[in-house]
Amino acid sequence: MKTERHEKILEIIGQYDVDTQEELAARLKEAGFKVTQATVSRDIRALKITKVTGKDGRSRYAVLQDDSAELGDRYTRVLREALTSIDVGQNMLVIKTMPGMAMGVAAALDAMKWEEILGSIAGDDTVMCVAGTAGQAEETARRLREILKK
Repeated sequence: MKTERHEKILEIIGQYDVDTQEELAARLKEAGFKVTQATVSRDIRALKITKVTGKDGRSRYAVLQDDSAELGDRYTRVLREALTSIDVGQNMLVIKTMPGMAMGVAAALDAMKWEEILGSIAGDDTVMCVAGTAGQAEETARRLREILKK
């Protein structure tokens, strides 16, 4: 059932501009799946689905596929479009994003596999990112600011 649900989720976000978990849950229910918002949230993480900004400026769910040759460009585009501020405290970064974009930024950072980043946690508009050392946190902030300049 989980595999079928995951396939249906991918089909739905490929077919429609879904921008909330509630909308995704409603579409799944219309398709005959009994889901809760918590289940949808877990499925989104498992499928590595993130929010991206469309050409119209609205956010929507999309799958970041690891086999894409232009993946690095997609990640930097997500960062460029979503980041609003970067602050460093010791070995941690507090990254502010546009509302609803923190999960996409955290997924992009994780997928970029910068070795100085140990991990990140995302809320709605804030990402807490932990680096190995204070120097690595500063270097990560510098790299992120460089991406924003492009």
